Amino acid sequence: MMRGLQTTVRMIRRRVFTEVAKLGFKANAETLIDDMEAIPYEIVTEDQDYRDSRYRARAVVRERLRLAMGLSLRPENKPVHLTQGVEASNISEKYYEPPLMQVIPSACEACEERGYEVSNMCKGCLAHPCQEVCPKGAISMVDGKSYIDQTKCIKCGKCKSACPYDAIAKKERPCKNACGVGAIVSDKMGRAYIDPDKCVSCGMCMVSCPFGAISDKSQIFQLARALSEGEEIVAEIAPAFVGQFGENITARNIKAALQEMGFSEAYEVALGADIGAVAEAHHYVNKVVSGELPFLLTSCCPSWAMLAKKQFPDLIDQISQELTPMVATARTIKQEHPNAKVVFIGPCAAKKLEASRRTVRSDVDFVVTFEELQAMFDAKGIDLTKYEAESSFHDATGAGRGYACAGGVAAAIEECIKEYYPGVDVNIEHAEGLAECRKTLLLAKAGKMNGCLIEGMGCPGGCVAGAGTNIPIPQAKKDVATYVKNSTKSIPPKELENIELK
Repeated sequence: MMRGLQTTVRMIRRRVFTEVAKLGFKANAETLIDDMEAIPYEIVTEDQDYRDSRYRARAVVRERLRLAMGLSLRPENKPVHLTQGVEASNISEKYYEPPLMQVIPSACEACEERGYEVSNMCKGCLAHPCQEVCPKGAISMVDGKSYIDQTKCIKCGKCKSACPYDAIAKKERPCKNACGVGAIVSDKMGRAYIDPDKCVSCGMCMVSCPFGAISDKSQIFQLARALSEGEEIVAEIAPAFVGQFGENITARNIKAALQEMGFSEAYEVALGADIGAVAEAHHYVNKVVSGELPFLLTSCCPSWAMLAKKQFPDLIDQISQELTPMVATARTIKQEHPNAKVVFIGPCAAKKLEASRRTVRSDVDFVVTFEELQAMFDAKGIDLTKYEAESSFHDATGAGRGYACAGGVAAAIEECIKEYYPGVDVNIEHAEGLAECRKTLLLAKAGKMNGCLIEGMGCPGGCVAGAGTNIPIPQAKKDVATYVKNSTKSIPPKELENIELK
């Protein structure tokens, strides 16, 4: 598991984001193409070979550069210049165009999808249990060592289980193994390819590829450009932010740093989570407890919601129709700042997918991850320890802030129900990781979860495990728990339901 490690892949990715953000802040259309063409040579120098050759490394950086600019990868079968299409991206209104997640062909190592191979740990033991348990006779002894005939092997794994020396390795394609919806397939050359009809943009494939062959599109160039032009831009930041920018970095540090970068104001997305928790508490009691609906599915995780809509269309009526925290907060901001652009800053790649929907387009103008925001701080040379605002973000409750961890959404709604409707029993189920989410939806469809409030999180661990995070998941969970505990209010007031946002 590579999450939270400062690997070479993360370093290159952050460097690309930083250089692209510099282009946006520079906002010089006359030198943009030359500046863009220079970046691969600045990142991959003569004495820094990140791959088998610096030429291949630069080719990969060029494709990463295009994605970071919000452009699509170039086709392999016809000549397309690195900067083609950049003029159309050189505007602050550039939005994501599907597909969001893409495999960079020149970076993919065409890993085997699944298989077993004998390693040099094999002792050639007399018992050779691997050979005895193989149901297809695929294992023989060659030069005193076990050998697996791949043409006969059915990949059952019995040999690995039987080996007393753990000398048989299970080979898996990391991206495919991380995908809970089966969206990773192979192209004609054996390289990974993401099926856009199945992908729900959670980004788990991206953070699991040790070759950095998968990346998502970004809006950092467009956002940096908008900030440099002095537009009124308001940030809304997800509660998973705690700890993401350094151990001792507080909400005041982050708010001040955002203002230094050019944001006019910053709100906490937990405000929208509070609004949602109140609304869904009433929804559960009025619809599920009353028997009108068999169960209620939360909607705040876009990957979970998209999984339900794509693979279980007959359950659409059970998906909560309440606004997600991102949208509820954005609409609150636009009521107070009608001319402002709103930027969602969070841990999640899939929020980019949610924000591209027509119904959300007018509410959220940009989506950037914590990883991308850190690169923007780097581009501007902003040291968060040197800035501190007079006040923190808007005062949200512990319930709303708890949305950042798996189980937190359902827990917040349950707390609200117990407070508003004493004596009403709440049946909670939650799933994390898309494979588990799919199993849960299958059970719900079969009538095994009637009466339940069902929370789904696409990333194992919840939002703190999102593809755009900076720190190890256990540390993020701990930091959020402390943040929730230190909140001045535990749950939002019932009157919050009266806020008109729709």
